[in-house]
Amino acid sequence: MKVKEQLTKLNPYQPGKPIDEVKQQFNLQKVVKLASNENPFGCSEKVKESLQQAVNQMAIYPDGYAAKLRKKLAKMLNVEENQLIFGNGSDEIVQIICRAYLMPGVNTVMATPTFPQYKHNAVIEGAEIREIPLTEGAHDLEKMLEAIDEQTRVVWVCNPNNPTGVYIDKESLDVFIERVPKTTLIVLDEAYYEYVTQNNYPNSLSYLSTYENVIVLRTFSKAYGLASLRIGYGISNPALIREMEPAREPFNTNVFAQVAAEAALDDQAFIQSCRKQNEEGLKQFYQFCEDYNLQYYPSQGNFILIDFQKDGQKLFEDLLQRGFIVRSGKALGFPTSLRITIGSKEENEAIIEELKQLIS
Repeated sequence: MKVKEQLTKLNPYQPGKPIDEVKQQFNLQKVVKLASNENPFGCSEKVKESLQQAVNQMAIYPDGYAAKLRKKLAKMLNVEENQLIFGNGSDEIVQIICRAYLMPGVNTVMATPTFPQYKHNAVIEGAEIREIPLTEGAHDLEKMLEAIDEQTRVVWVCNPNNPTGVYIDKESLDVFIERVPKTTLIVLDEAYYEYVTQNNYPNSLSYLSTYENVIVLRTFSKAYGLASLRIGYGISNPALIREMEPAREPFNTNVFAQVAAEAALDDQAFIQSCRKQNEEGLKQFYQFCEDYNLQYYPSQGNFILIDFQKDGQKLFEDLLQRGFIVRSGKALGFPTSLRITIGSKEENEAIIEELKQLIS
């Protein structure tokens, strides 16, 4: 059998190394994973309580419309219920968008480096990829606009950007969205929305009443701490959501994910606490970088990209042996850097001490 030609050019997504594998490989008792931007504080206690009640529903298909979650989330966001689409993580929404709008003969515009699944799924659909290099870790919006033409179906904006953590402010995004042709879908990927602290970060939902070609993506995987349950969502105008729905698999979000997301929404105090602790954690890394004259990008996510001016893959492997899993910058387009998830205060202190020894 012959596979799609596009697949021969792709590598499968490489997740962060599992904790148990690293323990076994290096005979370690304790391993700290700071690689996949998971919430080090877990999830709300309300989520754990809700999951106990969902155990008896395992033999029944989930609600394919996610009606209860849909109603609660729509009320919280102050949007209509038919403005929402749910996915098996927000990365499935990325896949649905590519499946719905991309094909041979059209193109898609994105920054580079950025979240790799934009390109991955676009390649599978046979679309032309137009990548615009970052400037100081940020999207070069002007160059992205120049790359858009009448065959551009989708433009991707990761805000804040992964892997740099740099964000686009409201004024810049306002100008960009106004200039993108109405025939091009603008995807505002806000996976780290709950961690943002900057006052001039755009209120992306405000664009939906003016622009019919905007969709906002968010997830329960990061600040809400539900990464293992896989649930995310998109918000747009009802017509666009209706247009995309046939590309969504039936029952794509499971019972446990829906129940957990509902409960998570009820505990915004947990989210506020995580945001504050993440901000304090970032300050720990900023101070380390200042003390050792290391270049870094100020981050609005729960991670930091640090340039050590050394082989990032070697540093990654050295940290593995010491019981810390991070992300090597080699695969992210920053070969002398590491991307480190912000952990608890104690985890941050511990990895910083190891880094001090490795670079001294």
